[in-house]
Amino acid sequence: MSPCIIRPVQPGDEAGAYRVCLKTGDNGQDGEPFYVGDPDALGRIFVGPYLKFEPALGLVLEDEAGICGYALGAFDSLAFYARYEAEWRPWLTMLFRAPTGDPARWTRVQHIHHVYHHPDYFCPEPYAEYPSHLHIDLLPRAQGRGYGRRMLEQVMEKLRQRGSPGAHLGVSPRNVRALGFYHQLGFRELVRVGPENDGCVYLAKRLNE
Repeated sequence: MSPCIIRPVQPGDEAGAYRVCLKTGDNGQDGEPFYVGDPDALGRIFVGPYLKFEPALGLVLEDEAGICGYALGAFDSLAFYARYEAEWRPWLTMLFRAPTGDPARWTRVQHIHHVYHHPDYFCPEPYAEYPSHLHIDLLPRAQGRGYGRRMLEQVMEKLRQRGSPGAHLGVSPRNVRALGFYHQLGFRELVRVGPENDGCVYLAKRLNE
């Protein structure tokens, strides 16, 4: 197993990072079979805006085979979402039509295209204590080797240096491995939203303690 390096994001990382997002897009498992019709569907939400709007907070994990992980962040979530709404979402909705018909019959690609048109900008409370947010994904070959912890700690240190008091993140309740990982890092659960098995668990960590 080849060693990995952690480095800042740089121009040209989009394709590799989008690929990681796809390959972890089924609640941490390989999402490629579900997004054959639009492999970049997830990356346009969960990767692209961070590389464009908050590159100074982004880290990429890379080995001899290419990009195998990333850790991304937003300093002020509300400001980030406002910019997403004004500068990112318009072209998404122009290029990708909102699906119609019975949502129960939609493909996963259609569900994501629906999100393009109906985004969720939820931020857990107390927002003033956890205004920043984080996003991380690693391919299986990079997991269990300590890289995820190191990358998140480095991004959180960047946020701390900029004056953020705390950060939050969301994870599927079905992603038990990720939940355990975040608890080990000192994150605590704030709230659960949506259906029990298909919603989102929001966790948070203070950065000034």
